[in-house]
Amino acid sequence: MKSILLAAAPMLAACATTPAPNPQNQFFAALSSHCGQSLHGRLVSSDPQDAEMAGKPMIARFAGCTADEVRINFVVGDDSSRNWVITRMPAGLRLKHIHLHKDGTEDELSRYGGDTVAPGTAQRQEFPADDFSKDLFTSRNTPQSNTNVWAVEVRPHQSFAYELRRPGRFFRVELAAH
Repeated sequence: MKSILLAAAPMLAACATTPAPNPQNQFFAALSSHCGQSLHGRLVSSDPQDAEMAGKPMIARFAGCTADEVRINFVVGDDSSRNWVITRMPAGLRLKHIHLHKDGTEDELSRYGGDTVAPGTAQRQEFPADDFSKDLFTSRNTPQSNTNVWAVEVRPHQSFAYELRRPGRFFRVELAAH
């Protein structure tokens, strides 16, 4: 009997369920695969309020990366004031927007964004506006932004997309490695 149990042990161990991969960890690994790169792209949405950006060169510079944070400088034409920061948090991922003036000081409209509320996928994560952002938008007389949902899509070593969506508003940029 003892030899039967010993023989069955490896087979039972093989039947053990392995946990499903965490899509947010997979996403963060895919995002991190771009660290040190600059991806070039363009505006692919067509909202009239973004007309001044249409046709301008766009670059996402993956400049600062740690095990828990990826910092991306987003350049539109010669404007490099926009920065996206994606951070691992205990309960998911966080996206924040940091806007800087030419002298390096932070703009008043900065640090808005949100945390994931769903697991998302290894390729796409969505970030609804958090309470800090809603308070900021309300104080700046832009309450329509309280319903913002930002999304980031990534394919390792290939492409990156950034998106903003709310009722009546859609902005999307797609960038790729060259």
